Amino acid sequence: MNKDWSEKNRKMQSLIGKGASFREGIDVLIDLRSDLFGQITSIVNTYPAEAFSQMPFAGAEGYHSKTLAYSMWHIFRIEDIVAQTLIRQNSQVLFSGGWLEKTKSPIITTGNELQGEKIASFSERLDIKGLFGYCKAVMEATNTLLGSLEFRDLKRKFTDADKVRLIDSKCVSEDENAFWLIDYWCGKDVQGLIRMPFSRHWIMHIEAMCRIKNKLCRMARKGVDPAAYCGLSCDHCFLKDWCGGCRTAYNTCSYATCSPGGVCPNAVCCKGEGLDGCWECAFLPGCRKGFYETPDVNAVKAMALFIRKHGKKELAAVLDRLHRQYDFQKIQEILGEDLAEGLRILEENR
Repeated sequence: MNKDWSEKNRKMQSLIGKGASFREGIDVLIDLRSDLFGQITSIVNTYPAEAFSQMPFAGAEGYHSKTLAYSMWHIFRIEDIVAQTLIRQNSQVLFSGGWLEKTKSPIITTGNELQGEKIASFSERLDIKGLFGYCKAVMEATNTLLGSLEFRDLKRKFTDADKVRLIDSKCVSEDENAFWLIDYWCGKDVQGLIRMPFSRHWIMHIEAMCRIKNKLCRMARKGVDPAAYCGLSCDHCFLKDWCGGCRTAYNTCSYATCSPGGVCPNAVCCKGEGLDGCWECAFLPGCRKGFYETPDVNAVKAMALFIRKHGKKELAAVLDRLHRQYDFQKIQEILGEDLAEGLRILEENR
């Protein structure tokens, strides 16, 4: 489990159990949920549509055997049902916000009844932007609920009438892989539901989503030129385990994620000019596009200039030597901000 998420979850569990610290515990929970939702936001904003129905771990044991889209639907359908139908006895966000039409979902259930190819087929039918909007709306509705709770509400238990309401909603499949959820939820008090599914359930599935996206990136990068358009070597980048690189559709490089359409200006320029990389451009030394925008990334430009003189394979060999000599994540830590000095260090290690 992610260390930061685990620590926040433990802290929240401890704080909400005492009247004096209950409100602080709710604040920690909402902060944790914000961190976790940030992962979903990053995936939605940077990954291609086809990624959301892929099953790179099909047949495996565990949550990572699903798809990105299924994971999102499952997390927030369960939360919507539990928060609105069970706790608030209110209309679910799926229906009150018109999200069933927006997501294009063929089901209203949690999805527990789906297995194997049915999960992939279901995921393909979902509108990802609509799904993300639904997830965000559910999170916000639950956060409002959490903020309205008092410490005395934590011990509230549920009745047979609550079970009947859940069954009558038809939002939990009668399939044996799903129907058990009703007894599970109703067997807890409100505090138990805060612990699961409003927190730990998120962590388990979002960590699984991270494993899925990382595997998709590694698959996308296989056989692809590891030299980024700007000059960076994807094989030597600290993002290499979860970024597909700018020569694939799975690019989560920092300049891509904060650029229009999720594409780095260096990649846009090179593709537009028909260049293999910035090293082929006559305007490289004075360029200030993308990765070259600020002086502290002159190390990247130094690598592009090195490729111009000596080629990609030679740069890869030099970076191998530097990584054996120094412990660093970002090449800027070694090459510095001065372009000439960065190029000198690279050539000195040929």
